[in-house]
Amino acid sequence: MKTVIILSIIGFILGSIPFGIIVAKLKGADLKKVGSGNIGATNVLRSIGKWPAFITLLGDILKGTLAVAIGKYSGVGVFYEGLIGISAILGHNFSIFLGFRGGKGVATSLGVLIIYTPYAALLTLIIWLVVVIMTKYSSLGALVAFSFLPLNILLFDSKDKFFVAILMTVLIFIRHRENILRLIKGTERRIGQRE
Repeated sequence: MKTVIILSIIGFILGSIPFGIIVAKLKGADLKKVGSGNIGATNVLRSIGKWPAFITLLGDILKGTLAVAIGKYSGVGVFYEGLIGISAILGHNFSIFLGFRGGKGVATSLGVLIIYTPYAALLTLIIWLVVVIMTKYSSLGALVAFSFLPLNILLFDSKDKFFVAILMTVLIFIRHRENILRLIKGTERRIGQRE
């Protein structure tokens, strides 16, 4: 259990690395003061451009992937690998480098899934892409894709991963509360739409 706690702390610290803030600062921008104020790739795309957004997306994905990979390498077992991944998502959402504020956790969650449950990761990505292509709403894509995650786990992977999938989905919905309200009101910004 001590190993799991230590690795979860490491996962949280990894997740806390604010790639969007770093990339934006290199471009001379304060990401918290532009666009939606969010630290994720969607706001970087909207406010700074495609390549900075791509770098941010890659960094945020790799945080989750690396956290679960460390758990796998340490042999803590499937369930605890997932919890270490959840720790990385929590780190992104409540970064120690940003006063326990952060992003929505979509890219980091996908990074966790890539190692933890590759088939579910692929399905989640496909569903997100389909919804985004059809609607141009990144938030809606995330909400729909992660709504299906627990079912995808049951259909294509081990039931041992179901609880982690539920936690991941709940975190996505909690962090998208404001987006849900804006979607209902019709005021949510589409991908590429500037202020």
